[in-house]
Amino acid sequence: MKVKTLAVNGIVAALYIAVSAIIQPFGFTNVQFRVSEIFNHLIVLNKKYFFGIILGVFLTNLFFSPIVAYDLVFGVGQSVIALLITMTTARYIKSIWIRMAVNTSVFTITMFLIAWELNLAFRLPFLFTWLTVAIGEFVVLAVGAPLMYAINKRVNFEKVVE
Repeated sequence: MKVKTLAVNGIVAALYIAVSAIIQPFGFTNVQFRVSEIFNHLIVLNKKYFFGIILGVFLTNLFFSPIVAYDLVFGVGQSVIALLITMTTARYIKSIWIRMAVNTSVFTITMFLIAWELNLAFRLPFLFTWLTVAIGEFVVLAVGAPLMYAINKRVNFEKVVE
């Protein structure tokens, strides 16, 4: 991995952590609005953001989660799975908007893993918890897509990492 790519991924991880810290009370409950999840859209622009996103999720869960062990397995695992699915499907989709819609859908659907985690940790009802965390994820990614698209027009995330 090039030094520039490594540095940019470090910045992505740091931004993920910083944004998560700001919204911490809303990022670890059964109704989650983890605004830092908008960084998941970077994967549709360049697959080399994978490690920065995962590192950000890992460190955020390590430092801020009230259920660290669960979040390191389920939270990081859900992100890895969703990012890999998006990376695989993105090869076949040209439109950034459609890739972001797919990414939003994949992350929303795979929130069942987070619902399962919360069910195991707190005995929260699985289906209702899946609904609430999925809605939170959908809202953050749906609102975040136009924002990331607009920022990409100025920054060109596709070319930042090479």
